[in-house]
Amino acid sequence: MTLKALAAAGLAACALLAVAPSSAQEGHPLKGSWLGVWKQNAVHGDDLILVLDWDGKTISGMINPGTDNIPIAKAALEPKGWVVTLEANAKDKSGAPLHYVIEGHIENLELPNRSIVGTWRSERGRGAFEASRQ
Repeated sequence: MTLKALAAAGLAACALLAVAPSSAQEGHPLKGSWLGVWKQNAVHGDDLILVLDWDGKTISGMINPGTDNIPIAKAALEPKGWVVTLEANAKDKSGAPLHYVIEGHIENLELPNRSIVGTWRSERGRGAFEASRQ
């Protein structure tokens, strides 16, 4: 093999190594920031932000982090059908407790900007739920 051919092979190998990380597994499918809506939510409004994390054992996170934050109390992901369940305890403006249950499934799992589509419910209502990972 000539020096020129060896150099070309080395460059090709470097190019493959540079591309490999972009197609690598990115981690837990729920981890990240999500923007979405829980339609007809008269208590907390239609728009929402989810920040979800995975510590290797459990899913944790927050709905609407900041001044109106709602900690995720319980979260589950069933790989069969990619079914997501999130439960959170909140309070309305008067301080009365609310228990939210969000149920949905992950769509476009193979894409970075996948989404969760389903429903939400609480003592004060129910509606459609959709959030896309950012």
